[in-house]
Amino acid sequence: MSVPRLVIAAPSSGCGKTTVATGLMAAFAARGLAVSPHKVGPDYIDPGYHALATGRVGRNLDAYLCGPELVAPLFGHGARGCDLAVVEGVMGLYDGAAGQGELASTAQVSKLLRAPVVLVVDASSQSRSVAALVHGFASWDTGVRIGGVILNKVGSSRHEALLREALEEAGVPVLGALRRASQVETPSRHLGLVPVAERGAAAVSAVAAMAARVSAGCDLDALMALARSAGALPGAAWSPAEALSPPARDRSPRSDDGDAAGPRPVVAVAGGPAFTFSYAEHAELLEAAGAEVVAFDPLRDERLPEGTRGLVVGGGFPEVYASELGANESLREEIAALALSGAPVAAECAGLLYLCRELDGVPMCGVLDAAARMGERLTLGYRDAVAVGDSVLAAAGTRMRGHEFHRTVVEPGAGEAPAWGVVAPRRRVEGFVQRGVHASYLHTHWASEPGVARRFTERCRTS
Repeated sequence: MSVPRLVIAAPSSGCGKTTVATGLMAAFAARGLAVSPHKVGPDYIDPGYHALATGRVGRNLDAYLCGPELVAPLFGHGARGCDLAVVEGVMGLYDGAAGQGELASTAQVSKLLRAPVVLVVDASSQSRSVAALVHGFASWDTGVRIGGVILNKVGSSRHEALLREALEEAGVPVLGALRRASQVETPSRHLGLVPVAERGAAAVSAVAAMAARVSAGCDLDALMALARSAGALPGAAWSPAEALSPPARDRSPRSDDGDAAGPRPVVAVAGGPAFTFSYAEHAELLEAAGAEVVAFDPLRDERLPEGTRGLVVGGGFPEVYASELGANESLREEIAALALSGAPVAAECAGLLYLCRELDGVPMCGVLDAAARMGERLTLGYRDAVAVGDSVLAAAGTRMRGHEFHRTVVEPGAGEAPAWGVVAPRRRVEGFVQRGVHASYLHTHWASEPGVARRFTERCRTS
């Protein structure tokens, strides 16, 4: 695999990574390049802006959820056929999973991708000290190659000259300088930026402003030259079909082809503004397993897609749209009937809330005898989990890594048959397994355990 690539990192959160990364993606796409967008970590929101900037699906690279060994293959899958890949980092360059060293950090991903790093520095309250900051980041880990700096929030021409002079002494190239600007700010709420799907034309304008600002303030030719300095990556790109293929010795005439086992069952996948959190690889794995994936919008559609045999409801913001979701009574009733029939239903986080009896007092689908409400505390972090019992997603004992990210509370937090036993960072059970339903707060990445997609699709075919 040989794709020119850059990793956009920063000393800490809030330095402007998303503005710079998204702006670069859009600026290079405007030059006619096919740009592959990527995001380090489990973030679902930034990839939406990346997709808007490039016209390609934004993909996540998470060394905790998928394992370091899958980072480069998943990157190759997303970047196949592209002229350039831009990878937006997470938090500070060296920040990763708590207590796990470099695991899941931007630094680790840059090394796994053999990619040069562009450090975005908030220069608003410093001048010559910027050289010491950048020198420290560049020398901390010699395996990380910082190829240049983009200065953000520069106050004036004089301020920029001082910064450039200091960095010249440090021997780190300045590849761009962006002045303070408010027109590219994107609104936030309790879980971060407001997703693209909720902003419509405003999101388009924001991305256009980012592109204009980056084009004016950055040396795109120098950045492209830096991207081309990344060498080839060993190994093959990830493939959903190959990920689902058993070893040759275990293959049977049925196992090579998802269609060989019968008609392709329709799997309805919730989308729209209320359910924007999903990994592209989930739908790709379902299709490779033999499913026909059909998207629907619970805010707009009053019926499930024709012939639905299974349902996937991922994450998002149902708490923002509770009244609209509650008002769509015909769809709620149809989902409840589907679940009651024993059909496979996989729900994560927002999907869990939607299946509850109520959310902040507003009636939901009533599949689960549980009530959901907004809470005061943000729950955030990686989790190690094991399947407590058999379900439509996993056999008992299956181990997976997940991520929690919510400010809601579900009471009770687990059913008589829990979905997962969380073993780290603290032991507990959570979620619900009943009939064909698997509902949990944990976001998981199915590329780490492709058998999940095969098992779910087979249950759809036979239920």
